[in-house]
Amino acid sequence: VVSIDSVNLSPKATGRLGALLVSPGDRVAAGQVLAQMDTGSLQSELDQAQAQLAQSQADYAKVVAGNRLEDIRQVEAQVAAAQSRSELASTQLARYEALAAQGAISQNELDQYAGEARNAEANLQETQERLAATASGSRVEDIAAAEAAVAAAEAKVAVIQTQLEETVIRAPFDGVVTQTYATTGAIVTPTTTASSTASATSSSILALSSGLEVEIDVSEANIGQVMIDQVVEVMADAFPNQTFIGHVKRIAPEAVIQNNVTTFEVVVELQTGLDDLRSGMTVDAIFVGETIDDALMVPTVAITTENGQLGVQMVDAQGNPAFQSVTVGLTQDGATQIMSGLEVGDRIFLDFPDGKPPASISTPF
Repeated sequence: VVSIDSVNLSPKATGRLGALLVSPGDRVAAGQVLAQMDTGSLQSELDQAQAQLAQSQADYAKVVAGNRLEDIRQVEAQVAAAQSRSELASTQLARYEALAAQGAISQNELDQYAGEARNAEANLQETQERLAATASGSRVEDIAAAEAAVAAAEAKVAVIQTQLEETVIRAPFDGVVTQTYATTGAIVTPTTTASSTASATSSSILALSSGLEVEIDVSEANIGQVMIDQVVEVMADAFPNQTFIGHVKRIAPEAVIQNNVTTFEVVVELQTGLDDLRSGMTVDAIFVGETIDDALMVPTVAITTENGQLGVQMVDAQGNPAFQSVTVGLTQDGATQIMSGLEVGDRIFLDFPDGKPPASISTPF
C-alpha cells in the first residue's frame, strides 16, 4: 500500500522554525497553514519599505499636480515688480541721456544709468520666464523620474511581502500529515525543497501524503489476464476478517527484471479500506476474473494421474473404480473445473477402495 501523492515540505530559505501547528495523523486541507518560520526583521523592513512607497507616491502626486496657485501668484507679483523697475530705469535713462547731451552730466554717469536699465530689463525677462515655467507645471522628465521612484518602491514592498509569505508553510493539497521532522526552534536549511524522500532531513519540516493505492508485482505469465478496471480483492494481515475492494487503475507498459524474474507493476485504486489501510502495509491481492456460469466442478482431491493423464476414478457397474481421463480448468477453493470427460450426475471416488490407489495412479495436486 502506497500513498498516491507524498511530499516533504520545507521553507524556501534557511531559517528558524517559529511554530509547528500540526501533528502526525492530522488531516489537513489545501492551503491550510501547517508551520510558521521566524520572520526576524522582515516585518520591520516591510514597514520601512511601505513608508518609502508612501513618500514616493506623495512626491509623484506633487510633481503631476504642478505648482500651487499661491506659488503662481507670488511669481506674478515678482514679474509686476520687475516690470515697474524696468519702466522706471528706462524713463530715468531717457532723462539722463537728454542731460548728457546738454553737458549736464558726464559720460560715466550716463553709462551707469544705462547699465541699471539693462539689468532691470534682464531681471524682468528672468521673472517672466519663471512665471511661464511655474504656470505650465512640471517637466516631463521630472514626472517620469517620480513615476520610476514609485515603481521601485512598489517592487521593494512586493519582494519583502513575498519573503514574508514564504515563511508560512501551507498544505499544497488535501492530505494527512505522516511525519514531522523538525521541532519549534530548529534551524531548517533546505537543500531539496519539496523533496519526496521519506526520511527525516534537515531540509524538511514535515511529510504530507494524500490518498492510497496498491502496487502489485504481477508475473509475466499472468499479466495477460489483468485488465484495466478489473475488480481486485485486497486482504491485509491487520484486518484478517475484512476484504477490501479496488479496481485496476494502471498497468506498467514495461517489465521489471529482478533476480531473473520478470514482473509488471499493476496499480490498484482502492474503493474501500481507505480509512483502515495505511501506507507501507503489505497486502494480498486477488484479481477477480469473469464468472463462469454452470461450471462443472469436482473436489480437487478426486483428480488423479494414470499413465501421465489427468482423470478421476469413476464407479463402474460393479461399484469398482474405473479411470476416466478429463480436461481440467480452474482450481478454486478446493474444487477443480472439469472442461470435458464428465457430466453432471456422474459418480466418482474421493477415496480409493481399501485406502490404497493402484500402483499406476498418483495424485497430481
